[in-house]
Amino acid sequence: MSAKLRQLEEILRPVVEGLGYEYWGLEFRSQGHQSLLRIFIDDAENGISVDDCEKVSRQASGVLDVEDPIQTEYTLEVSSPGMDRPLFRLEQYEAFAGHQVQVRLRMAFEGRRKFSGLLKGIEGQDVVVIVDDHEYLLPFDSIDKANIVPVFE
Repeated sequence: MSAKLRQLEEILRPVVEGLGYEYWGLEFRSQGHQSLLRIFIDDAENGISVDDCEKVSRQASGVLDVEDPIQTEYTLEVSSPGMDRPLFRLEQYEAFAGHQVQVRLRMAFEGRRKFSGLLKGIEGQDVVVIVDDHEYLLPFDSIDKANIVPVFE
């Protein structure tokens, strides 16, 4: 996790949790003059509504205005993780063992950057993914992005 993401998480996690939601994670994409900050919130019992997102957005916006951690213009979005939920922390990978995932690495591992398969769980600081009957231990720190692949039956 970059220093900027860590700083934003330290500021925003207490805001989300203080409002009674589960802090799921965040994405920050710096794109020149127009950056995007997306906060993911969850509520396992009640789900997330547009009103919940608006409530967190108002509070987060106020705190971000005071703390001013982002020096450029940015768009703030608050969202539920959805069915194709992104995974940010090792404990999330462990909780979703048995689900299909797509993982993209920052740099190639065993000749590839993208892995799509069954999430087996974690071993130490590695995420275990089974792709075509081959088990890969992907270093957690090398993961750029990972999402659950929704299965519709």
